[in-house]
Amino acid sequence: VGTNLHLQPKHPLNTIKNIIEEYWKSYEANAPFEAHDDLSPVVPTNLNFDSLLIPPDHVSRSKSDTYYLRDEVVLRTHTSAHQTTLLRSGVDRFMVTGDVYRRDEIDSSHYPVFHQMEGVRMFTDEELREAGLSKTESSEVELVKFAEADLKAGLEGMARALFGNVEMRWVDEYFPFTDPSYELEILFEGEWMEVLGCGVVHRNIGQDVGRGRQPGWAFGLGLERLAMVLFDIPDIRLFWSQDERFHSQFESGKIVKFTPYSKYPPCFKDISFWCSGADIKPTDSSFHPNDLYEVVRDVGGDLVEKVELIDDFIHPITGRISNCFRISYRSMDRSLTNEEIDALQEKVRELTVDKLGVELR
Repeated sequence: VGTNLHLQPKHPLNTIKNIIEEYWKSYEANAPFEAHDDLSPVVPTNLNFDSLLIPPDHVSRSKSDTYYLRDEVVLRTHTSAHQTTLLRSGVDRFMVTGDVYRRDEIDSSHYPVFHQMEGVRMFTDEELREAGLSKTESSEVELVKFAEADLKAGLEGMARALFGNVEMRWVDEYFPFTDPSYELEILFEGEWMEVLGCGVVHRNIGQDVGRGRQPGWAFGLGLERLAMVLFDIPDIRLFWSQDERFHSQFESGKIVKFTPYSKYPPCFKDISFWCSGADIKPTDSSFHPNDLYEVVRDVGGDLVEKVELIDDFIHPITGRISNCFRISYRSMDRSLTNEEIDALQEKVRELTVDKLGVELR
């Protein structure tokens, strides 16, 4: 918290952010988008979930997915947590960029901190009149189609600003806070790749923030995902590196292909455990893989490259569940010693028992 990679000059995330912001400035020069990139990631739980119509039983609300500071306060899981506050303040066009936090698996493309960018546009009465529409007299279908057409045209232009003249397609999706909802995919190096999620702002959100039937649209994207593709960065941990061999390769405002430097060998360690006690039914086990990932990250930090489930089974007599996870340790800038990793692994084993209540095998 507070590192703000997206604000660091020359950093790939900052470059992607600036390209997108410049695109929307030029897209509507007379009606610029407000840019917010320093809002606190500590937000009320209701703004992160309830105000966006996310159901009470949605998996994203669980403590295995979200970092709760208190029941009523979380580290934001998306930049959309600021959407209703800004809409209530009367802003019609805005972008929010910032760090977001989610408990997640450990591999080359997942990290508990990443960066999102959100754009929202609401159409004023004057803009609707110019299009021959009215938020009081036009039908819901007419207003939605108008907002949808503007959304798709704008985002297709943004994709071209990032990737050039690529083939694109729209895929129907579901998000609680937009209706209809879509994902934009591009054909990149022979495969379809998701670029962003978007949709027409849900009518209930508009009403809740005092906008009535005012139509609008919203989109959200992950900066790391785009930067890894555009800059050829193979491991998400590199964005957090302090190694000059990484940072010296980039220039402000330019997309430069990353040249990997020497990669040190990995060190593999396995941990096996029963997920529940002998007197607990398998269905009663409270173990969640994300909880193990948090323990491993707490101990190993960025020395942990990957954690994967390599074996699991249910005992045929007791019904107990057994899991075996393989932890890959690898440093970006030095060789690791067996003694160093053995000490970390022993700490992982201790905390896995203490915090997760499992039984080591």
